[in-house]
Amino acid sequence: MRIAIRQALTVTDSLFPDLARYEAFLTNLKQRIRTAQVRAAIAVNHELILLYWQIGRDILTRQQQEGWGAKVVERLAKDLKREFPDIKGFSRTNLLYMRAFAEAYPDEEFVQRIAGQIPWRHNQALLDKLKRREERLWYAQQSLENGWSRDVLVMQIESNLYQRQGGAVTNFQQTLPQPQSDLAQQLLKDPYNFDFLSLGNSVQERELERALVTHIRDFLLELGAGFSFVGSQYPLTIDGQEFRLDLLFYHFRLRCFVVIDLKTVEFQPEFSGKMNFYVAAVDATLRHPDDQPTIGIILCKSKSKMIAELSLQGMTQPIGVSTHKIGANTLIPEQIKGILPTVEQLEIELENAASNIEALEQKQDESDLGHVRE
Repeated sequence: MRIAIRQALTVTDSLFPDLARYEAFLTNLKQRIRTAQVRAAIAVNHELILLYWQIGRDILTRQQQEGWGAKVVERLAKDLKREFPDIKGFSRTNLLYMRAFAEAYPDEEFVQRIAGQIPWRHNQALLDKLKRREERLWYAQQSLENGWSRDVLVMQIESNLYQRQGGAVTNFQQTLPQPQSDLAQQLLKDPYNFDFLSLGNSVQERELERALVTHIRDFLLELGAGFSFVGSQYPLTIDGQEFRLDLLFYHFRLRCFVVIDLKTVEFQPEFSGKMNFYVAAVDATLRHPDDQPTIGIILCKSKSKMIAELSLQGMTQPIGVSTHKIGANTLIPEQIKGILPTVEQLEIELENAASNIEALEQKQDESDLGHVRE
């Protein structure tokens, strides 16, 4: 009996694959299932947004051609809720969003290609925050490519990313081949928004560097998709001498190292010569044969565009000059700060306003009650 059981186990074991093959098989299945789930979710989202667009288009058409008034939206909301009580999304507010959505994008092809690929709440944010079609298209495309959440999308809109993208002074057209030069140009912003740092105007360079490293997640988000942090005060040894880079990154889309030199003063021409050396040193010591040329970014408190352009003309390495903004208060001139109300004053004014509104409402209630009694 024992011999039979032992023989049966031996046969079973021989039929079962080795553990490594099984784990690889299981990992592959998990990945395929997850991919299918993502595709299904995207397909559902696409169909839902297309439905919303069609509903909005039909409401818009009826109101324009048949003279239906605004109250038809409220009636539709009640009737659709009654018919589909378990389905959310047919409120009066959402129906108005659908109409605005169809009015903003009359082209169904755009909805199919871009707007239908991002969640509905993203599209609502685009309608709320932006008026120009080209800006909505740009943010929608960026959100799709970078996988932004709604909160990140709103933050990027409120930080004016569209206006800041590609605004730095560079020599990329002269030092990088196409299409690398165009991609790198669009990579840089001006200014970079460091509002997530609690630092004053008199911050020193090392203090700024340490703060950015401490808040590296926010810093990477501001830099944009594709950046990977390599190190701060990164050491390079050239001919026995050690040099340190403020910040070193690798960009996976550009396939190159990116050196960032932080300055808390206005741009000076000698900064470009120093960066030219740093970029050449990284190419000589760290760059892999498959990597693209290293890029240098000089981040200053301010800059003269003409001085920056002239400083980069003689440089052989790809360098960009941009500025950074630390804290929202840096946007307020010192001479104006003194006449602005303090937080405490604003709180007092809000409390007084709330009390006045409450008193008016109470008076109105008493008046309405008097009319009812009469």
